[in-house]
Amino acid sequence: MKKTLFAVLALVSQLAFAGPTVMFETNLGPFVVELNQEKAPVTVKNFLRYVEDGSYKGSVFHRVIPGFMAQGGGFTPEMERIDTYAPIENEAANGLKNEVGSIAMARTNDPNSATRQFFINYKDNNFLDYANRPPGYAVFGKVVKGFEVVEEMATKPTGRKNRYQDVPLEPIVITNVTIVE
Repeated sequence: MKKTLFAVLALVSQLAFAGPTVMFETNLGPFVVELNQEKAPVTVKNFLRYVEDGSYKGSVFHRVIPGFMAQGGGFTPEMERIDTYAPIENEAANGLKNEVGSIAMARTNDPNSATRQFFINYKDNNFLDYANRPPGYAVFGKVVKGFEVVEEMATKPTGRKNRYQDVPLEPIVITNVTIVE
């Protein structure tokens, strides 16, 4: 019975997030994210551009808040900003939710300012959804394997580095990101 339930949940997950899959390799271990190209085409195209140019390699998860989210992709271990392409249109109204394990684009107060930074939700953060607080934060995929690695990030001590808060004291480095499907 338990195996059947897991098989059904896996199938539902595949139907909900059918699209390209990427593997993140970090100094804490790997995890896999399935992207939803159908509901977030602009965001997925933008994200894959950074994956394909290799510029996520060597970046860090620079903001980790237990019980909230882990944010990364925009800084070096020395907390220097990494160059970006032009900002993209906010696709937060796509119906995807900021729920446990989902990946969404980070942005400034300007709804259309997302570039390369993303975050992974540790819990259901429905206050970030378009439906609850427009303009919202655009979800574009979900961690489908290795979420325990993302959870481990939240166990690491954080502090202040330069003007940034909630920075892991030992860098959590993205050593590679590759398209696997």
